[in-house]
Formats: sequence, structure tokens, C-alpha cells
Amino acid sequence: QARAAIESFLVSSKCPVVVDPGDPPFPVTPDNYALEWRSGYLTIEIWDERRHLSRRITGILSQARGRLELSIERFGKRAGTLSLIDTAAAPAETTRKAARMTYRERFRRALSRQFPEWRIVELSTDPDLEHSLSPTYPRAFLRLGTRGMAAIGAGPDSDSDGVLTFGLIWLDYLRTRERRVAVEGLVVLLPAGRERTTCLRMLCLNPRAARCSIFVQTADGYEDPVDLADYGNIDTRLERATRPLPDSSADVADWFERIRSEQNVETVHRGDGAVSLRVRGLEFARLDGGALMWGLETRRPALASNLGEIVELAREIGRLRSPRVSDRRSPLYAKHPEGWLESQVRSSIQEIDATLEPSPVYGQAPTFTAGERGVIDLLAVDVRGRLAVLELKASEDIHLPMQALDYWVRVKWHAEKREFGAAGYFPGVELRSDPPRLLLVAPALEFHPSNEAVMRYFGQDIEVQRIGVGESWRESLKVMFRHGKLG
Repeated sequence: QARAAIESFLVSSKCPVVVDPGDPPFPVTPDNYALEWRSGYLTIEIWDERRHLSRRITGILSQARGRLELSIERFGKRAGTLSLIDTAAAPAETTRKAARMTYRERFRRALSRQFPEWRIVELSTDPDLEHSLSPTYPRAFLRLGTRGMAAIGAGPDSDSDGVLTFGLIWLDYLRTRERRVAVEGLVVLLPAGRERTTCLRMLCLNPRAARCSIFVQTADGYEDPVDLADYGNIDTRLERATRPLPDSSADVADWFERIRSEQNVETVHRGDGAVSLRVRGLEFARLDGGALMWGLETRRPALASNLGEIVELAREIGRLRSPRVSDRRSPLYAKHPEGWLESQVRSSIQEIDATLEPSPVYGQAPTFTAGERGVIDLLAVDVRGRLAVLELKASEDIHLPMQALDYWVRVKWHAEKREFGAAGYFPGVELRSDPPRLLLVAPALEFHPSNEAVMRYFGQDIEVQRIGVGESWRESLKVMFRHGKLG
């Protein structure tokens, strides 16, 4: 029965592979496999120039479109599983699950090599929505007597930058669950070459709160410990703040002034020297390099004949993107909520914190060498000359604390070198060089439940607050709560 099922599956599959947990998927062709009876067992063999796999088949566990799950007998009569997957027909989730199972076994082997005296009490890739545990990253609980350790890994196909968030959530959960064990810290395994962001973040954690370490998994299948001291350089740059408007013709300058005189139009100087024209945070035009570019989805250079269209576009955005509009299903109302929240915070920043100066407020300064981040970064200063980083998010985001940490560490880097004043930021203000404050701003009901747990592991020099604003923030900004360390 198993033999007939295997042969039928392979004949009908376009791109069959064998997945043996712990090893990369093994492509199957008519010329590189054999099914034979040996000593009363059905045995499958697969080979190529580099690998050879031989397994005893003991039965069929399940069969679905694009997938055949087999029970096998491993060395020492240990039970196991082997998956046949048609990558051309299997649902994407099936392929992802197979990849996770493969990496989970590699993760287990790595922990066994690096912590030979510890027992792996638990190893899982199952989702646990109640405790915000993701199936993307395999997690483990290691134990040595009354000592415990949390571990988490990021496979080659996963988002490595998200692993530390889920690792700290897993650590915090184990400390709550395992009352009789001292869960000392967290071990993170990452693919070699993709550890930089996690290392920079780990440097900002409190070593007294948890003992954390990182291993990188190399191409040969082994692990190397990471020395965090090698990751002190930051990928950041600080552009000058004191920039004039881009040089443009007299006509373009007149168009620009005409447009920004419209009601609800905001002008925001960008870090790249361009000037953004927005209505409630939604950009509809930009003065860049002397040219006026306009449009929502597709930008094109403005001509004299377009001036009326641009003005009408700004008015239409203002009408549809109003907190009092009756049709809130409009795409323009829902588009880029973070930008709208940024607009409200810029205009009412002292509602967020009464000690902050109302202007100037800079957007993403310093800038990242990477691309878009999904959150809004603002930089302000308080009445004492201390910098404040504001991270804005209009919807629930489990990674908000770590994303905020990315920006905070870069501001801290430039502040310690006293580069902000030299680059023209906050003219007339004597800026302090101590670490900036960190303010996470979001609608009160949109903070992810795990954000507070992650923030507990931040370093003691990070003064961080969660600031929840009322659900009617589009109409008026009102703070509902403040949680965290005070400056």
C-alpha cells in the first residue's frame, strides 16, 4: 500500500522532493531513486553527486494535495517521519512547514553540539497565539538541574531581524511558566551574514535581566559563537539639517508657494533634501532637485497646465481624508495611517510630552542605509536640551520596541559625538550628549500585549515610555496613558 502510494505520488508530481527533517530538500527524478524490499522492510533510496539517503518505510501517516507523509524507522529503531512534497502543486503553507521542520532538526542538532550537558526539554515550531509565539522560529527550552535556558533560531528563509522579539517573548513566558527553574537567559541562532541587526539590538539589552548569546550557523552546517564587541559600528548617516529649498525656476517656486498656501497642506523637509507636500500625512507632491513632482501612485513632473489639477488634488484629499468624513471606507481615508498620526503629533507634540519643544521636529534624522521601516521616526528636543526619539505606529505591531531600539541607538551614536548641533539641528539649543529618551506613540488599544514584556529587557540607560492616545486621534490628539520609565 505504501509502495503504491509513493509510486503514484512520484509519477503524478511535477517537482517532487523528499524532506528529511534536518537536511535540505532532496529533488527526486525517475533516475535517482529506488524502492526495494530489504529484510522485510520497504526501503526508499535517493542519491545524487553529493548525497545518499536510505530510509525504511513503516507506513503512511497522511496524504493530501501535493504532500505524502510517511512514517519511517531510523537508526536504533527510532521512529521518524519523511515527507514527499510536490513543490509545484503543494500549497505554499505546506512548503513553508516542510522548511520549518527541516530547520527545526538542524536547530536541535546545533543546541546538542553547543550545550552537550544540557537536556532539551522542549522543542517546538507550533504556533501559540495566546502567548505570541510564532511558528516561524523554532524555540527550545534547555535544562541543567535547576538551571534553564531559552533558545530560538532563525532559518535561512525566515526574517532574521524578527527573531530577538520572539526570543525575548519566549524567555519571558518560560520564566513565568517554569517557577522551579532559574531561566537564566536566551540563546539565538542565526544564519551567518544576517546577524548584524540582532547583535546591535542585543548590545542594548540589560545583561542583569538576562544572559544572552548569539551563534551564527555557517554553510558547512556548524555554529560559531558571536563576540558582540565586534558589532559596535552603526550603519547610519546624518545629513545636514540647515538646507535651503531646492533651486528651482521662478515658475516652479511660484507653483510650490501657491500649493502650500492651500488649507490643510503641510510642508515637511525630508532628510534627502527634498520638500514633501502633504495633507494629513499623505504626500501628493514633492519639490526635489528643482523639479515639482506630483501624484499619489505615480509621480510625474508638474507643468504649468497641471497647477489647477494639483490644487484640486490637495483639496480632494483634504475632503476625503477628514476626521469628520462620513465615508471612512474611502482608500484615501485609510491610506498611510502612520503619516496621519505623524501629522497630528507634529502639530500637537506638547500633548505627547509637555517638556518637548514644539519646533523644530525632524523626520528620520539620522537616516538608515536600509530601506523602508514601517514606522515613523521623529526627533525632538526637550526644554533641557535632551533629545527625544518618537516612534509612531497606528496599528498593532509586535516588533515596535525593537524597531524603536534601532533608531534610538543611532541617535545615541550621533548624540555622544555631538554631531547634531554641528550639522545644524535644533539651532540655538545647547544639546546634551546623554542618551535620548524613547517615546513609543500609538493608539491606546493598538499596543501589542507583548510590547511591555520585551521592553523589560531594555538596558538601564534607555528611558522608554509607551504613550497611548485616544481612538479619535485623527480628530484631536489626547493621551490616555503613559507607561514606562520617566526621564
